[in-house]
Amino acid sequence: MRLTGAIALLAFFVRAAVVWWAHARFPAVADATYYDLFARRLAEGLGYTMAWPDGVVTYAAHYPVGYPFILSLAYRVFGESVGVAMGVNAVIGAASAAAAHRFALRELSPRFAAAAAIAIALHPALLLYVPALMTESVAASLAVIALACAPQKSDAKRVQYARIAAMGAVFGLATLVRPQMIALAPLLAFIVTRRVLAAGLVLAAALVVVAPWTARNCVRMNRCALVSVNGGWNLLIGVHTENGSWTPLDTPDECKEVWDEAGKDACFERAARREIAEAPGAWLAKIPKKLSITFDIFAAGPYYLHRSNPRVLDVDATVITGAVETFASRLLLALALVSCAPLFRLRVSRKNWAGTAPRFASALVGVGFTFVRTAWPAYAILAAMCFVRGRGERRSVVRTVAGVVVGATMATHAVFFGAGRYGLLVVPFVSLAAFACVRPKALSASGV
Repeated sequence: MRLTGAIALLAFFVRAAVVWWAHARFPAVADATYYDLFARRLAEGLGYTMAWPDGVVTYAAHYPVGYPFILSLAYRVFGESVGVAMGVNAVIGAASAAAAHRFALRELSPRFAAAAAIAIALHPALLLYVPALMTESVAASLAVIALACAPQKSDAKRVQYARIAAMGAVFGLATLVRPQMIALAPLLAFIVTRRVLAAGLVLAAALVVVAPWTARNCVRMNRCALVSVNGGWNLLIGVHTENGSWTPLDTPDECKEVWDEAGKDACFERAARREIAEAPGAWLAKIPKKLSITFDIFAAGPYYLHRSNPRVLDVDATVITGAVETFASRLLLALALVSCAPLFRLRVSRKNWAGTAPRFASALVGVGFTFVRTAWPAYAILAAMCFVRGRGERRSVVRTVAGVVVGATMATHAVFFGAGRYGLLVVPFVSLAAFACVRPKALSASGV
């Protein structure tokens, strides 16, 4: 516990230094403008609403409510400012580094568990995203924290159920921040606990946390959306994008007279499905570009800061810091690929060479992709390799969790559209997998 505390302090102080440098220099921009606006309105008791220039106030659900809600709690106590929001990001990020250490200790040696947690604490892609009032790193951090809550077989029954409830509650909050997390909750819970019942209870607890907001949407938005009403927008953007990233939408003719927020989203979804059905090949052909824009370059933090204040972070500084982020991310990706090959765990003999040779080859190909311009195939290889184990090897829960998160992230943005900030979701999990390179001991599963 002492080392966990030290890692938490390290992660917090480096993030606090970033906040101290950034809080007066970088106002909210792009989507962060809306997260900050909604947080302020929630803090003032005005609800999750939008005030229009003509004085009309409408209920909103286009952006997920979770992150503005978290910020609003801090705004009520410390005041409404981007510095406070950055401080919230710093605290959550530091907590996730500590949680990563506790989670990793269940399987990895103390030395490797500490290395993985320190990599998360100091990862430049995560540090430079602290000033961004955005959701991706917060969602990833909450997922790591949820995994650290998982029950262990040595726990008493009541402690196991308490841990399951906590795990589900954190996943529920993560779902309110990023709706796709609800699909990961039972999958990751099952991997960690190896119990269908525990996975079901985690999902149930997560849904209990989300349910009041879903009920609110049914009443206020004229549509029973789980969290937000932007899936149709995002799907249509994924149909129209040319470079794989976000693109402004030309409203389809049938949607131009639909003013209701939820109704317009549903109309966009129908239009997107129709266009995909008419030209599925063209839609599928865009997947490599979507994945490339998501995984090839990790520069979401520098890009956000440059857009917020180009005088402080000019183009040259943005390129340099983005290159540092990308190099760190690819180095950890290469280590994660190597950890999936049995280089350090098994003696390679004629008897087991047939089973290990494909893994050596896959790791070699993945490392090759890691250090070329297009790195996303390396993430696909990693996602696949994380599920493979050879004869005599125990299943690595750390690597399996990483494989699920990477695979789910790739699937999500293959369907919708990509951006470098979406790739941040996998950073803590790849960092954990990078140090799962020794023969793991058995993970203590839940007895539930």
